[in-house]
Amino acid sequence: MGDALIWFFTNIGMGVYNLFYAITHPGLWLNWAENEAIMRFIYYGGSVQFFFVIFVLFLVLTGIGIWKRGVMWGAVRVLEGFSNAVGRFFAWAGLLMVLQQVIVVFLQSIFRMGNLTIAPFGVGFTQSVGWFSEELKLYNALVVALCVSYTFIQGGHVRVDLFYATAKYRTKKIVDMLGSLLFMMPVAVLTWMYGWYFLWRHLVVPKPSASDTLDRLLTKSRALRWNVETIGFSPNGFNAYFLFKILLLCFAGLVFLQAIAFFYRSYLELVEGPESEGKYHDKDVLEAGEEAYDHAEF
Repeated sequence: MGDALIWFFTNIGMGVYNLFYAITHPGLWLNWAENEAIMRFIYYGGSVQFFFVIFVLFLVLTGIGIWKRGVMWGAVRVLEGFSNAVGRFFAWAGLLMVLQQVIVVFLQSIFRMGNLTIAPFGVGFTQSVGWFSEELKLYNALVVALCVSYTFIQGGHVRVDLFYATAKYRTKKIVDMLGSLLFMMPVAVLTWMYGWYFLWRHLVVPKPSASDTLDRLLTKSRALRWNVETIGFSPNGFNAYFLFKILLLCFAGLVFLQAIAFFYRSYLELVEGPESEGKYHDKDVLEAGEEAYDHAEF
């Protein structure tokens, strides 16, 4: 137990040092003209050191927010505003998905076309109709991965409620705080840790591994070259599946940021009382004459 505590507080202290060292030496990990910088970026992006840098920032912001609630409310507004902006923008991918599906059906079933050329601003892009058909998965992934925190803010996720609805106000806020810390954050961190190396193993060779030390990765950097995954599941099918791996990391990052925002909001609503519930909550509202569309009728 003692060794674990020493390890924990040592890493918190090193988190402060590593943060300032990374800021003052950006060329060591951002100068991608050098292979060693790429390998340092890969190593630290999924490392314990990076976790404690984020953890230290969270502790500092939380401490300042407890001292000055206005700072914490500001953090809530910024984080929720960012999630809302991202979600509202990428929700349009659902419309693009429908329109492209209609075009694909017409081209395949009626016009019997094999290829489709898109040339905006005179720059041509030609792929098979099958490629565009499989690419529809990407639009779905955009909605799922990038609208996750937006949907959470809007209250659109399915909630399995066993006791929450009948609980007292303070109990609800405590449950929300614990849920953020014990469920949302750990799941987001684990998803990031696994997804980070899952992504990079399909972008570069020699393939990095989560078990590799920094020295081993720096040794591998001598033979480093880009090898972006371009393998499709079918001949002439969609072949940019590395984008899904990037979206997995975006998903984890958005969930983690929303966990912070939800923890702060729950804490502030607990401290300030029921009159602060929903404060600065930017929820979508229906305009006059609009109806919520929540099911399809056939």
